[in-house]
Amino acid sequence: MTTKRLVIIIISVLGGLALLVALFVGVISGIILYSISHSDAAATARSYLRQNEELKQETGEVKDFGWLVTGNLNAQEDGDATIKLKVIGERRTVNARVVLSYRRGSKWWVTGASYVNEAGVKVDLMDKYEEPADAAAPEN
Repeated sequence: MTTKRLVIIIISVLGGLALLVALFVGVISGIILYSISHSDAAATARSYLRQNEELKQETGEVKDFGWLVTGNLNAQEDGDATIKLKVIGERRTVNARVVLSYRRGSKWWVTGASYVNEAGVKVDLMDKYEEPADAAAPEN
């Protein structure tokens, strides 16, 4: 076996391993993004953003959301989530962030929401002391 042939075999094996690792990482990332996008927390976030009047003033009626939904989702007995998504309105598209919580198996409720306007300024959609209109925090 020549040195040239040995180098080609080693490079081929390393390339194949790199491809397998990339495929594995891609599949895991896809599963995570799918799980976040199709979660109850994401559905609650979309519903809140569709109904928010302040957001409608900026974007117009919400027509759709971007396909990429990111964030984190901690779903134990008590849970919290941060969902980041693109809001596509009649007049404008903005990036929004919704913070949600739930306690002991109750429904998700929004505890904070914001978006970034055209000037790059973060606009809060919910006063920190405001009681969520769509769902009250569960009683202990």
